[in-house]
Amino acid sequence: MRHLLDKLSHLKTLIPQLILVALIVWVFNHIAQNVHANLAARGVKIGFAFLNDTAGFDIIFHLIDYATINNYWQVFWVGILNTLLVAALGIFFASLFGFIVGFGRVSRNKIIALCSKGFVETIRNIPLLLQLFFWYFVVLRGAPFPQDSITIVESIYINNRGLYLPWPIITLYAAVLFTLSVVCILISLYLRHSKRTWRSYSIAIWLALAVIFFAIAHTELTWEYPTLGKFNFVGGMNLIPEFLALVLALSTYTAAYIAEIVRMGIQSVSKGQYEAARSLGFAHYQSLRLIMLPQAMKVIVPPLTNQYLNLTKNSSLAAAIAFPDLVSVFAGTVLNQTGHAIEIIAMTMGVYLFISLCLSLIMILYERRSAWHSP
Repeated sequence: MRHLLDKLSHLKTLIPQLILVALIVWVFNHIAQNVHANLAARGVKIGFAFLNDTAGFDIIFHLIDYATINNYWQVFWVGILNTLLVAALGIFFASLFGFIVGFGRVSRNKIIALCSKGFVETIRNIPLLLQLFFWYFVVLRGAPFPQDSITIVESIYINNRGLYLPWPIITLYAAVLFTLSVVCILISLYLRHSKRTWRSYSIAIWLALAVIFFAIAHTELTWEYPTLGKFNFVGGMNLIPEFLALVLALSTYTAAYIAEIVRMGIQSVSKGQYEAARSLGFAHYQSLRLIMLPQAMKVIVPPLTNQYLNLTKNSSLAAAIAFPDLVSVFAGTVLNQTGHAIEIIAMTMGVYLFISLCLSLIMILYERRSAWHSP
């Protein structure tokens, strides 16, 4: 009898959930049928065959080969790679600058602490779009003309058409050796954290191989330097103003929030840890970096993940300054040319969802690994 009552109580909680799921399925099915009927009444066809059509427009910044004769699939991949590049660089520089400013917020030097606080309060209270316009229209577009370019260091120039850098010309042989050297370094770093007794010998071997491979590859490298032509620089690598403005705006804006997260994480650790480190002879920043920060990472990582996700999604503001990211060229130009709004918006949303889920998974794995190795 008691077993029967337990089953009935379980059914009482299960039936409302099943009803809710069925209701959600019915609502979405009803919406889909209405959309399909309305599109059919207007003669609008849904499909992805348009992706094989010729794009017919140029893209000023692309990481893979692209020409006007390529199809919309190629435009889609160009937009994805540009978005990933901006997000990766933005996360790197935002983390670097954010942690530096975060350490400055807890500095015992009042000038450094005050300057760090001023940066955080200023950046956080100015809209990101306005900061993007500032970097693009005021700073970069306000730079000198190519003939009056600013020389940062030898062979590195900046003007109103972007930043010009030397670019290596790498042969296939050198590229393979360089890739092998990177793999060796990554393996050596992995073995460094393993628990095997022979890891020190493996590290020495892999690092030696990495140095050898890199030295061999370096002998095969030749550099292409930017030189001033009649109207602009030719040769080398050119980072366009739209790209620079987007990376700078996203990095500085997100760094302000990361700095506060770092400050909060450090202050969440007991002051006794800091005092114990100082009593053992650690300097102030050694105590923060070696004692306080590793313990604070458990508090820092969850909100830090949110900031990385926000930065990735905020990269869609590139359309405001005509940088060819996924939203600008695919959900903008391609949508206007083809009119396939449902397919294009669905693909764009799917890409951002996939990137966000992958980024969240990486940060979750890092958090678990940090918790596993923490004392």
